[in-house]
Amino acid sequence: MGCFACFDGGNKQQRKEREKLASAEARARAADAAQKRQEQFENSAAGRAARAQMEAMAKQSANTNKGEAVLKWQMT
Repeated sequence: MGCFACFDGGNKQQRKEREKLASAEARARAADAAQKRQEQFENSAAGRAARAQMEAMAKQSANTNKGEAVLKWQMT
């Protein structure tokens, strides 16, 4: 069958193009699905709680150790 490979040259390229197009469409559908899942999570109670926790952690990390030494020595 290897000797007839030259007769399938155009068909092979068309198949590669179809596979490439199908792959691009699959990636686009997956990206859309991921975006919808992200939006649903953000609108859910768990998403709101996660956002509040992230904001609280960011606020805490911004407020901790405002340039003061952690250990303070007192000489008597």
